[in-house]
Amino acid sequence: MFLRYFVELSYNGKNYHGWQIQPNAISVQETIEKAFSLLLAEEIQVVGCGRTDSGVHASQFYLHFDTKHDIDKKKLKFKLNAFLPPDIVIFQILKVKDEAHARFDALSRSYEYRISLRKDAFLIDTAWLMQSQDIDLLKMNSAARLLLEYQNFKCFSKVKTDVKTFDCKVEKAIWKKDGDLLVFYITANRFLRNMVRAIVGTLIDVGTHKISISDFKKIIETKDRTKAGVSAKAKGLFLTKVVYPKNKLKE
Repeated sequence: MFLRYFVELSYNGKNYHGWQIQPNAISVQETIEKAFSLLLAEEIQVVGCGRTDSGVHASQFYLHFDTKHDIDKKKLKFKLNAFLPPDIVIFQILKVKDEAHARFDALSRSYEYRISLRKDAFLIDTAWLMQSQDIDLLKMNSAARLLLEYQNFKCFSKVKTDVKTFDCKVEKAIWKKDGDLLVFYITANRFLRNMVRAIVGTLIDVGTHKISISDFKKIIETKDRTKAGVSAKAKGLFLTKVVYPKNKLKE
């Protein structure tokens, strides 16, 4: 018999080789599992809502774990935040139904990609610096709207990836400028590996007039990763929101 809990957290991905545990490299998942296992005095394995790449951040992330014990959620949250490194923060711990799943129950995920148009000491680790660039925001948004018209995004996926389908339903894709900060907002039911960074890199090619909006459309239709632009730098990408059915986050 086990009890299942969801955990809402955030992390700065600078010091980690992504979310997922991997040999000979520190990951967010491994760091969290060690903390939970030590504090709960049992071997704990966690399941994340997704798999962020090396250097990518999450301002909202969910995981679930199972334990044999009924825990004091507030007390465990306090202990975890004291024990974990400062770049991982636990927001809340929720007791949920046994069948609730952090990854498979998510209805949508939202990402932001941040570009700094001038040198900023406070954005060194969290934005891609693109100063002295003439970027056509209107043109990029025209191209971004095309993403809502397609489902297959193989052209923006890592080539060697184990997925059953390259189909994703994009609900939102828009660029907004706030002073010297340029932010791309995208929401979909699911994302492929490297998808957002590949989209951003290709949209920047549109905005800097390296390719046309028509070229962008053709790239999607080719389903060929080699036709799309380079991937944007990892440090500018944030997982910002994960949405679940309301009944899933209740006991």
